[in-house]
Amino acid sequence: MDAKDILGLPKTPLSLPHEKKSRPKESQRKPDGISREVYALTGGVPPLMPSVDVSQLKRRPHSDEKITWQWLPFTNSARKDDLQLYHWVRIVNGVAPTGDYSFAKYNKHVDIIKYTDEEYEKYLINPMWTKEETNQLFDLCEQFDLRFVVIADRFSPSRPVEELKNRYYSVVRAILLARAASPADVADHPLVKEPYDVSREIERKRALSMLLSQSKHQERKDSEILAEARRITQARAAAKIAQAAENPEPPISSNKGVESTEMTIAPSDTVSPSSYQLPSGSLVPTTPVIDTAATIASLRMLKVYLRSYALDQMVQAASAPAGLRTIKRVEQTLQDLGINLKPRVPTKAVCAEHLELRKEILTLLNLQKQLNYKEAEGLAYRDGSYADAPGTPMQANRVGDSDRAFMVEPVIFGGERVVKKDHKRKAPGRASEAPSSPAQSIKRPRKLKANE
Repeated sequence: MDAKDILGLPKTPLSLPHEKKSRPKESQRKPDGISREVYALTGGVPPLMPSVDVSQLKRRPHSDEKITWQWLPFTNSARKDDLQLYHWVRIVNGVAPTGDYSFAKYNKHVDIIKYTDEEYEKYLINPMWTKEETNQLFDLCEQFDLRFVVIADRFSPSRPVEELKNRYYSVVRAILLARAASPADVADHPLVKEPYDVSREIERKRALSMLLSQSKHQERKDSEILAEARRITQARAAAKIAQAAENPEPPISSNKGVESTEMTIAPSDTVSPSSYQLPSGSLVPTTPVIDTAATIASLRMLKVYLRSYALDQMVQAASAPAGLRTIKRVEQTLQDLGINLKPRVPTKAVCAEHLELRKEILTLLNLQKQLNYKEAEGLAYRDGSYADAPGTPMQANRVGDSDRAFMVEPVIFGGERVVKKDHKRKAPGRASEAPSSPAQSIKRPRKLKANE
């Protein structure tokens, strides 16, 4: 007896599905150029660092090419002495490569302007320099490709690097201006457009030397001084804006820059700041003035910035104390008016008007919030005055309401009181704590017996 007899299955063998013949795995052959130990460790995984393709290591030439290597002489055009050297050359089909030495193209030289004796006597005479020293300077400049540190080391008598630079650039500038037909022809030349300033170069190197020789303590002290100077600048800007807010002037034109805008609410003829008091949560704080001043100071320190970036910073500084819901309401109001949240052409006048519009919308929302607060306060005051004043109709109608208790009168039909009996009776508490209910204070009528 087997499993088929137990399960009651026929003993005819079932046709097995055709099994897929698995292809024999191709054994990965170790590539050439890699040792057996390294290949066993990596298992054919690509290397982390780029490597030469294995197929290029032992690349076989084409059948029609015959390649040989020969020891041949060569000359370098970068050398002036015609020195002949030898190196291995790849020969294809017996034809040697032609042309200049492959590394000669990296030999670059600076074109040094030469002057004549007549030009020197007419334009280049300097009491601090002789003609022999000037000639030596230009020869060294041509030999060492204007590497003035090396030139100063080789120059005799010894002179500072700044003096050598000043003499060379001044001579070249004078020759360019003398050879040009008009000064406008060489006006765009770098040496004519930006002449070498020896005093500025000396001051730059002195400042750089001082900076590199500073200690950690001096660097920390300098950073503290800069931070204090930045804080003083921001405080002065904030004081200036606060002073302008106390004495507002009517705007003359709308072409004021973003930097001159102030986050202050100008008083109008109908509503004055002294005529109302905002609640604690809706007071217009003075922090926007300080934030705007800090933003203006930070923008001035940048020197160069986009007008759209300045507008975003001013809007954030102006809307920071308003709250997220108020900012969303301002943006919703702009969308209702059909105005873009960011100007498409952020010019100076457009940014100023856009920021002024945001300020007016924010002022309007604050006034609406103040109006709602005052209306709610007035309504609460009116309701409170009725309750406090004696003899008023509302007070008269309410007299005795609190003393009169609502009593449920029992209804009796045929000598019996129709009441709903509780299935479960709650245990009464202490007499001092649990007052009796009105229904329990009424005595139930006594039931009549049959003989009565």
